[in-house]
Amino acid sequence: MDAFYASVEQHDDPTLAGRPVIVGWDGGRGVVAAASYEVRTYGVHSAMPMSRALRLCPDAVCVRPRMARYQEVSHTVFGVFREITPLVQGLSLDEAFLDVTGSEAALAEAAQIARTIKQRIRERTGLTASVGVAPNKLVAKIASDLHKPDGLTLVTPATVSAVLDPLSVRKLPGLGRKLGEKVEAAGIATLGQLRRATDAQLWPLFGRYAQYVRERAAGIDERPVQPDQEEKSLSAEDTFASDIGEARELQRHLARLAELAAQRLRGRGLAAACIGVKIRRADFSTFTRQRAITPPTCEGRAVAAVAAELLGRWLAGNPGAKLRLLGVVLTELAPAAQLALFEEARPQSRLDATLDEARARFGTRALRRGSSIE
Repeated sequence: MDAFYASVEQHDDPTLAGRPVIVGWDGGRGVVAAASYEVRTYGVHSAMPMSRALRLCPDAVCVRPRMARYQEVSHTVFGVFREITPLVQGLSLDEAFLDVTGSEAALAEAAQIARTIKQRIRERTGLTASVGVAPNKLVAKIASDLHKPDGLTLVTPATVSAVLDPLSVRKLPGLGRKLGEKVEAAGIATLGQLRRATDAQLWPLFGRYAQYVRERAAGIDERPVQPDQEEKSLSAEDTFASDIGEARELQRHLARLAELAAQRLRGRGLAAACIGVKIRRADFSTFTRQRAITPPTCEGRAVAAVAAELLGRWLAGNPGAKLRLLGVVLTELAPAAQLALFEEARPQSRLDATLDEARARFGTRALRRGSSIE
């Protein structure tokens, strides 16, 4: 999807159409979650500190994220994908790989399938999408970014080198900014140069992965589309507007995050067998503490209790510490066990279900536990 969060906001509020829009929290430590194409011309991009983004474009309109709305639109978009093929591997709310090999005979060639996808998305959401069509996932991913917004780029097996060779090495997914700078400093600026580089050039940069990187630059990728990838972890975290050192206030924030993480867990029909906390001090040093539990749970109170104990122990060993970030991390996920046919639901489970239903109807702040309120 093209500038997904920002495009949703511009669609839902016509007064934002054509204006520079930044989605994100506008506090001192806010970060840009999404930037419209109008504001990108000023050099603003996602993950940039909000303070810097507003210096680059003082006239930008800041809109706070509405994750429930983005998830709603994403559900519609992924519904379009699954009408085309069951082989859909989601990467995020707004991006996915589709294997249409088996759909080509029924739905015409791949480029026409891409046009169909784009048309259906526009009809149902009012938004544009950019599609890359290629022999494998790597090249399709690169191609999808070449002609944004509203682009469609077709790369055939015969044109892979012609398309990739002139591109910057920064276009290679997973290379990263710092490593990209090192590669360029070594005199390798394009994917074509990276593809033709010698071991003597690549080993100082990539070590034993030199041949793998060379193959990636050549557009070689044998990975299949994996439609049923299991989630390995789920978390909820928050960066505070100012550092917090008071234990009671930290526990209050942790209770809210534990409730949010447990709600997300239930929404996916999962339970966690390990509960952890993520702690970041004012100097950016980061700590994690975790504990295995039996049986696995998705109950908010159980998650909050274990998280509170872990944080309490850490605070006791680090008196006076001020934190800039706190999070709850749930791992060892598995499908939540179903109740036996005649087994009565536990009171806590019934309460969680009621909370989820009320929040779905009236918003996430409609009902909150007292432990999360000052």
